[in-house]
Amino acid sequence: MARWEPGARERLIVAAVDLFAEQGYDSTTVAQIAERAGVTKSTFFRHFPDKRELLAAGQETLSRLLAEGITEAPAGATPLEAVAAGLQRASDAMGPLNREIGPRLKAAVAASTELQERDALKSVSMAAAMTAALTARGVPGAAAALAGELGLLAFKRGYAEWADTDADHGLAHYTLAALSELRAATATLG
Repeated sequence: MARWEPGARERLIVAAVDLFAEQGYDSTTVAQIAERAGVTKSTFFRHFPDKRELLAAGQETLSRLLAEGITEAPAGATPLEAVAAGLQRASDAMGPLNREIGPRLKAAVAASTELQERDALKSVSMAAAMTAALTARGVPGAAAALAGELGLLAFKRGYAEWADTDADHGLAHYTLAALSELRAATATLG
């Protein structure tokens, strides 16, 4: 094992997702993840406090990017236009690694109650970040909460489609299309 190689964090995430998908979350140990990633257990713990937190990797960054995009949207933007700016900003930060592990991550989460709970908390955090950014823009509470939830749903739907396709479009193409579809769907609710 090399003393230091760049990309340890990313290798740990990929190794964990692969092992979770292969043998289940509960059967996977930190030692196995570290070994698969080609690092030591102490390196694992420099990056993550426990194996559950591997799946939250980047959550704070994602929530921050969504909120920053909303905050930096033009002053006259509607709440959903501001959400679109947040989706654009966060989506632009997602690269090939995010796309590659998407289907395996989805399978690992589906197979573990603990990971489903962690994923739900991640969703709440993302929606709350968007809602807070909208509220700071002066959007009333109920409208900010609804727009934040629509933004979360658009992100999840767009990410799922992006991860499952071979098309050359970036994630923003899918998240913004999903937001547009959701906006149109709300008009039919009466």
